[in-house]
Amino acid sequence: MTTPLPVPGSPGSPRSGRPAVPTALTALATVCCLLLVGCSGGTASGSDKGTAGRSGGPLKIALVTHGAKGDAFWELVRKGAEAAAAKDGVDLSYASDADAAAQVSLVRDAVRERVDGIALTLAKPAAMKAPVAEAKAAGIPVVGLNSGIDAWQSTGLLEYFGQDESVAGRAVGERLDQLGAKHALCVIHERGNIALEARCAGVKKTFTGETDILYVDGTDMDAMTAVVTARLQQEPDVDEVIANGAQFALAAVKAAGQAASKAKVATFDLNKDLVGAVRDGKVQFAVDQQPYLQGYLAVDSLWLYKTNGNISGGGVSPVLTGPAFVTKTNVADIARFAANGTR
Repeated sequence: MTTPLPVPGSPGSPRSGRPAVPTALTALATVCCLLLVGCSGGTASGSDKGTAGRSGGPLKIALVTHGAKGDAFWELVRKGAEAAAAKDGVDLSYASDADAAAQVSLVRDAVRERVDGIALTLAKPAAMKAPVAEAKAAGIPVVGLNSGIDAWQSTGLLEYFGQDESVAGRAVGERLDQLGAKHALCVIHERGNIALEARCAGVKKTFTGETDILYVDGTDMDAMTAVVTARLQQEPDVDEVIANGAQFALAAVKAAGQAASKAKVATFDLNKDLVGAVRDGKVQFAVDQQPYLQGYLAVDSLWLYKTNGNISGGGVSPVLTGPAFVTKTNVADIARFAANGTR
């Protein structure tokens, strides 16, 4: 903030007895100061965004997820976070590991680096309690996204951004009834992930047909395809496969073809390739939780908290980013954003 120069003779002005600086020179000096401030780095310094980080430079925010390396879904989360960081002049770091213990280590690394804020996922909430407590003890605010809507408050997070997976699952179950399905296979690619478990449990709660749950290794797409193919061959009455990710839905389409099964495929989550599959009728529908928005809001919320004390949802309510159904009737509206790599 620039402190205005006192007007000679006014209260608080210097009274050293020296001649007063001419008004024209004072104005010129003020303009020069403003020009220097305007050319001194702008958003790169972080200071003109409202507050600087602990190091005196831009705010440093760490995003730590349980996403697998190269997963298209998590690339969307990352892109959203990077967009918010660019807007806010934030120094953003991103790290991920599907292993809970490894994710804990990544969060502790961020605490040791004395970042100004941490955004993380709670796929395994119990594992994250200790590192979150360590972050808070170090004065670092922590927000959650994507996973852990039932655990974010008890874990000690400031805010949460994502969809209610149980609600999304129940909505899918109701839609399956509307489509006349009778036997659904809900495929979970990461055992113990509370978000995926909640989805399939929600489907089972509202779907009046039969619901089976199949666990597969999401890190090996060939093995996952083979397991789903074998199950469809063993149970030819399965008429609906519910995947928990866009790439897994495309693998399920392949598995159905290999098994000569008439089962339809639907999925949670969306990406560019899945948009094409919905448009072509290969996948019935997708439930979009808007991962780009989750990453964007998580980073932007920490900037808002550090610069203006804002807390989205008042710290008592999650900010929901889904569910939204994408079907053949509305997929064209989303296709152009998917082509940009943001949906």
